[in-house]
Amino acid sequence: MLKRFAPLVPLALVTLLFGCAAHTPVSQQEQQQQVQNSATAQSSARYQEALFQEEEVTTEKELADFADGKSYQLPVLADSILERGMSLIGTRYRFGGTSEAGFDCSGFIGYLFREEAGMNLPRSTREMINVDAPLVSRGKLKPGDLLFFATNGRRGRVSHAGIYLGDNQFIHSSSRKSGGVRIDSLGDSYWSKSFIEAKRALAMAPSASPIITARK
Repeated sequence: MLKRFAPLVPLALVTLLFGCAAHTPVSQQEQQQQVQNSATAQSSARYQEALFQEEEVTTEKELADFADGKSYQLPVLADSILERGMSLIGTRYRFGGTSEAGFDCSGFIGYLFREEAGMNLPRSTREMINVDAPLVSRGKLKPGDLLFFATNGRRGRVSHAGIYLGDNQFIHSSSRKSGGVRIDSLGDSYWSKSFIEAKRALAMAPSASPIITARK
């Protein structure tokens, strides 16, 4: 049996070698191209990741510089402020009020930031909107951000303020007629149209208790 197939072995080897010689260069080219494509894709991915990390580091550095290098815990402070605010829902509106006996809009905000974050914000909304804090676009709001509104018919003239809760909602001391401290939706047409801007005042909260003053 072995002798019978012996003459065919050299022919088979020649055929196999010829086949490898004919297809190997193409296979190597394809393999090289695949390697190059993979390397390019990996290089692009690393580049995009590097840009993202650089952007994140830059943002963190800007916030750190803005806070004068002092540490702060924004999410923890926001939770504390909002939890206290929620416990005050239903507290009556009182013009000039700054205590649990009754609040106006800026008095409510000032009370929460003072009690829960050790921050003394300006007393009026006109001063509060001018605090030297980062502006936040409406699409990037986070819990604890201050919201400012023009509700007196004068476009762009701040007259009301609240604190963002999340999920497009905010808490504020509204008015006598509407029941004082309550939650409303930023998506409601009234609030959406009267919205002016938002600021992240908590980014300025250091480990100590600072006094935040309005810009002149």
